[in-house]
Amino acid sequence: MIFKAEKLDPDDYLTATEYIDSDHPQVRVFAERAAKGVQTPVDMARYLYDAVRDDIRYTPYFNAADRESYRASSCLAAGRGYCVAKAALLSASARHLGIPARIGLADVRNHLTSARLRQLMNTDIFYYHGFAELYLGDHWVRATPIFDARLCQRLNVSLLKFDGCHDALFHSYDNSGQRYMEYLVYHGSWRDVPVDMLMAEMRRLYPRVIGETPVDADFAAEARI
Repeated sequence: MIFKAEKLDPDDYLTATEYIDSDHPQVRVFAERAAKGVQTPVDMARYLYDAVRDDIRYTPYFNAADRESYRASSCLAAGRGYCVAKAALLSASARHLGIPARIGLADVRNHLTSARLRQLMNTDIFYYHGFAELYLGDHWVRATPIFDARLCQRLNVSLLKFDGCHDALFHSYDNSGQRYMEYLVYHGSWRDVPVDMLMAEMRRLYPRVIGETPVDADFAAEARI
């Protein structure tokens, strides 16, 4: 699959932006606490990844018409977020510690999800799924800190780990050998979350999810065991 990356210097991905707000006080505290005592960028990235994956609950139910739903600091404050928000938080935390970071987007087919979400979405394709890209060593590495341990247990999939050196993308199969996640299209990468585009696409693609589901719904509780 072809990956379309912005042709910019890694240093262009170190400063705070509107939604990857690495200068927010609470984001800075979160990053420093998660990577306390860690010295190398690779190890820092690993610890940040684990903190975002495990401490921030994943939910596909969010207010797509609210810009705060996409902001790293808002995701941290809420303690939950959908994939783009969690990726923004990892990216913001990495930038604060001097690791270039950005947002990547892809369409994925999710073969394992809750019956209610599948009915509301009217598709098993998650359009514009978000993940982080971190510049470690001399190359970009994709990191997907999305599904927390509780959700992975409910879905019978292995917890996705990140070693700081190789891409951490969703597993293709669950622990029973059933098809799980399938990457369809990579859309590219962005220095900041492309909120205007995402808001328009979410309204177009998933009007029922946005209009009929409470944002505090517990996705893990309803997910397939």
